[in-house]
Amino acid sequence: MTTNGALDGLEALVLDMIVYRIGPKNAAALACASTRLRSAASDDNLWSRFCADDFDLSEPIDPDGNVLPSFKEAYKAWVESFKMYPLELVKRAKRFWTSMRKWLAENLPEALDTLNRGASENQIKLFERTQGINLPLPTRVLYRFCNGQLTLMNRSKIKGFNNYGMMGGYEFYSHYVNVHLLPLEQVVIITKHVSEDLDFMARMNFVLLATSLNLRKMFFLDCNRGQLYVGTQNLTHEELMPCVPGSLVKLGDSAGVLQDGLMVWLEEHLRRLQSGAIGTRILRKYNSISLFPEAPPLCSTAVTNGVKVRASAVLVPEGSNPGGLDPDMDKYLFAYSIRISLLPQGCMLDGAYYSSCQLRSRHWIIRSRENIVDDVAGEAVIGQYPLLLPGMDEFVYESCARLPAVPGSIEGSFTFVPGRISKPEGREFEVRVALFVLEEPHYIF
Repeated sequence: MTTNGALDGLEALVLDMIVYRIGPKNAAALACASTRLRSAASDDNLWSRFCADDFDLSEPIDPDGNVLPSFKEAYKAWVESFKMYPLELVKRAKRFWTSMRKWLAENLPEALDTLNRGASENQIKLFERTQGINLPLPTRVLYRFCNGQLTLMNRSKIKGFNNYGMMGGYEFYSHYVNVHLLPLEQVVIITKHVSEDLDFMARMNFVLLATSLNLRKMFFLDCNRGQLYVGTQNLTHEELMPCVPGSLVKLGDSAGVLQDGLMVWLEEHLRRLQSGAIGTRILRKYNSISLFPEAPPLCSTAVTNGVKVRASAVLVPEGSNPGGLDPDMDKYLFAYSIRISLLPQGCMLDGAYYSSCQLRSRHWIIRSRENIVDDVAGEAVIGQYPLLLPGMDEFVYESCARLPAVPGSIEGSFTFVPGRISKPEGREFEVRVALFVLEEPHYIF
């Protein structure tokens, strides 16, 4: 009996499993062998599984979102559209954008509305000719699925647009950044604008792919080596910090791994969002992604007499100067976020219950490489004396600290009064702020 004859004689379920296991390319070839094999290899349920496996599709659509008559036609359309790229890279980029859109839909739909449709292959080629560079393949594929976020010219159409950068941000005092992934047309415009002061960009084949809209914080892709960098306070003197571990940037190796800094950066950001390591917060009246860690070990938590304090910090690269030669200079700037709340059972002190308590003062101990560099005590926090009540939202405030070297840490305490400062109901008590770290991270966002 021939091989084809043997396949023809198999039970339908077994045949379906075999055709699925041999994959879409071989299934298409098998369709030429016999009528029964053609039927098995043309079953749209089979091609729906191929579409789900390779392109994360749940309906038969082409890369532009148009509905097609069958999953088999959809699979052909996707293969044709992305035939110039390794399939594993296409699957990975598609998987990222599908998951990112899902997270935004559930947590920050306003930012989802800012995502553009993917760039065409012709748009990418035009961009490369205009800039005189070749984008790394992973970045090309990522932009094929999503051409960044809405352009700066369109931002007035969406209230709170500045807050909806998919890469998130932070605020302390008057310093505010929220980073958007730029569409290719804006990459051209802004790269041209900033390269007038940053001549290394053209010389080293760098393009600016992500930025806060006030241009305080900028991320650059090295198109030659694939690493992603963020600008520091000393950016005009070519000081940049890598955003992902260099060992993870691979533009093709013996194992066939292909990933540049942008792909690794985006995937790590998504992982943190999905795990709850970071989340959303109201900033300037609008919801946005906050880069302050929300989970241990980077977020510390302590409860004292019913008062809960959570604390975490984030490196501010645009305010740091890690390459500074002056040993007495503070080289690293960190923003830190303090969240204070009263547990539902209220304040318990000396066996008595109090329905409120109010912050009177603070005390901080700041260390750099185990050396105390600041010991600060004072009234209030950012000029406020927050009154805590059970069930109230956390009182949140941000501040900053500079260090000459890393790693470092902050710990301390708040002094609270049961009741109100104007009408105390018991003795003052200290509320602990557990130590939280200040360090140069492996990933910078």
